[in-house]
Amino acid sequence: MQLPVVYQKAKEQVIKIWTTLRPLLTVHVGLASSTTLIILEQCGKNKGYQDRDACGFHPEGACCVLDGPEKIESAINMKALWKNISVEGMDIVFSRDAGRYVCDYTYYTSLYYGNGRAAFIHVPPLSKSVTADFLGKALQTIILAMLEQCGVDHV
Repeated sequence: MQLPVVYQKAKEQVIKIWTTLRPLLTVHVGLASSTTLIILEQCGKNKGYQDRDACGFHPEGACCVLDGPEKIESAINMKALWKNISVEGMDIVFSRDAGRYVCDYTYYTSLYYGNGRAAFIHVPPLSKSVTADFLGKALQTIILAMLEQCGVDHV
């Protein structure tokens, strides 16, 4: 499902995912246009959303969930994943700050409504060296490792 770069609409879609689909895990993938890396994000932050979205809005109180915790950690141990996984031809890094824009907002919201059962991966833009096929295979490798952490056998 593609989410818009709009705080409120992204939040509505994330809530819908958790209330109607009730997944074991939701993996969000966001574009980090200034990188050539895959970035595994460990936690979402609740406050500091001052930048306006694609429609010119920012969230009420500059936060994801009024009275929500300051940050929420993913149930997926991204640091362990980062240490134990490799994708040939692509560097992977671990991060604790997804950036206080719609990506981080979406991640926090998903962690909140999914009780920590969400993950977020920032990816570089497609290019001659990072093709859709390459990125798809890299994401498949990473997501399978996440599912192993959840105790799910390969499907």
